[in-house]
This record gives sequence, structure tokens and C-alpha cells, in this order.
Amino acid sequence: MLFWIKENKKYYTIYLLFFSLLSFSQRIDNTASFRDMNNNHYFRYNYDNDFFANTDYYYTQGHNFELVSPRLFKNPINKIFVKLKNSKQKYGLLFEQIGFTPTSLKSDEILYDDRPFAAAAMLKSFLISTDTIHKSIFSSTLSFGIIGPFTSGKEIQTMIHKYIGAEIPLGWQYQIENDAILNYEISYEKQLYRLNNLFALHANAKLRLGTMNTNMSGGVTTTFGKTNSPFISIENKNNFQIYGYWQGLITAIGYDASLQGGLFNPNSLYVITDSNIERVTFQKNFGIVLRSKTFYLEYYRSWLSKEFETGRTHSWGGFRIGFTL
Repeated sequence: MLFWIKENKKYYTIYLLFFSLLSFSQRIDNTASFRDMNNNHYFRYNYDNDFFANTDYYYTQGHNFELVSPRLFKNPINKIFVKLKNSKQKYGLLFEQIGFTPTSLKSDEILYDDRPFAAAAMLKSFLISTDTIHKSIFSSTLSFGIIGPFTSGKEIQTMIHKYIGAEIPLGWQYQIENDAILNYEISYEKQLYRLNNLFALHANAKLRLGTMNTNMSGGVTTTFGKTNSPFISIENKNNFQIYGYWQGLITAIGYDASLQGGLFNPNSLYVITDSNIERVTFQKNFGIVLRSKTFYLEYYRSWLSKEFETGRTHSWGGFRIGFTL
């Protein structure tokens, strides 16, 4: 695949742009170029919650801790990752927890034709390879973890609801059962156009394979404001940046364990059937980023189309804060 991309960059870029123009959007990730920290040694924390969109269902909460360090070069997992030729590398680890609920937390019975309760925890190893000459980024991520009661999704949501004085959630006994997560993900991003440090347009594509998610997506991202290019030297970059972004992607769905249950454990009491899964979803992500040489702060919102035929569209928001080490 990488050889074909190198030999047919022009046609590949046209394909990406055409594919992305069909879309609205997909889920946000930590390897996107507009989240570049201009450093190979940093820490970031990300928190998602549908509270920011005034909802309380489906993707209800998630958070992760991200560490990028040159010392992670020795991580043996890096050997399976793809590196672009003549590129600079960033090596990272990320721990993530996510939770999903149906549209109501008041019922102690299974809500058929609704989303099942689900919670997952994953450790992710990733590599970001940046080609400054051809203005492209290739990222690889390996995730392993668990989905199910072992991740304490019920306990975490119950604790939060008690703390804020909200209703105690019912129905977690019907959540997706314990199963293993092993996922491999690759993504490619290409700068299509840039106007000084004021505006940029990128095309991107992503492939996920594994027991948590199997899907393929593509789209475009625009940034606007006072922003640096991730493909120029640090000496030519602004020390302070403030900019907005809009991202639109389309995703073709093969499998989603948070809806359909794990691949190895068939004992979940309630799952979404194959016939009820929406095989194509759209997502919009937009936000604002404030950055200095040592600090990163972001606020964002997301909208996702129906993931299953009897479901609803969904929105959530979050923030990301980081600093160089």
C-alpha cells in the first residue's frame, strides 16, 4: 500500500479529495496534524462528555492520557509500524477509557432497539511519521485492552452522577460482556493547499482492523487563523497560535464491538444485530486551539449520524490540555 501511495501520489490525493467531499465527518484522533505540538516530548490529557452538547446518551464519556517521548523509540512495538521515507518520527503511548449508554438511564430492563451499555479501556502505542518534503503524515497505532465490566464503566458513571447530584444510572447489568481488544490502525494525511499561516486544507484517510473496530474512513480538515504548518522548521514558526478547525469524514463500518459485542465472548445479554447496523456514518468535528511553545489547549464539539437504524444522531464535546516536557 505504501509503495502504491509513493508511486501514485497525484492520483491518490485526487482520490482522497473526492472521497472526502462525499462526507461530513468522523471521530477525532490524537494524531491529526492540527494537533501537532511542535515538539517530540510532551504530555496531554483529553476529556470527552456529552454534557458539553446537553445530551446524556450513547457516547457518554471518555478520557485519555497521552505521552510522546523520544525515549519510546526503544518500544519493540515500533517495529511493526510504517515510517515514511526521509521523515521525522514521534513515538507515543496513550491510555484511554470510554463509555456508552442507551437513551435512558431510568430503566432496569433491557431497552430493545436502543444502544447497549458498554465500557472499554485500552493502552495504545503509536508512531507519527511526518514527511516535510511531500507534506504528508502517516500514523500507525496498536491498541490492546478490554471491553466489559472489568473496565468499571458502571462504577465510574455512578460515582460521577452521585457527585453532581444526578440520577443513579440503571441497566448496566446488561452491558457488553468482557472481551479482548486488539486493534491496528493506520492513517494518511496530505496537505492539499495552504495560504501562508492563515488557512490550510488537508485530505485524510484511515483504516482500522481488529476486535474493537473494523472500518475505513476518509475526509477533509480545514484550519483557519494564526497557525503554523506542521511541515516547516521550528525556527519559522509562530510562538503563539490561535486557530479554529473543521473536520468532515465518512466512515464505512465493518464491525463495532461497543454495539455488536466482542468477537470471542457471545454471552452479552443484548447487542445490536448486524441487520440493524448503519454501514455508513457521517461526523462533524470543529473546535478552537490555543498554543504556545510549551502549552496546548483545545475545546471541540462533535456530531455523529445514526450508528444503527433504530438509533439517533448524537453530539458531544470536550477539551484537551497539554504541555511540553
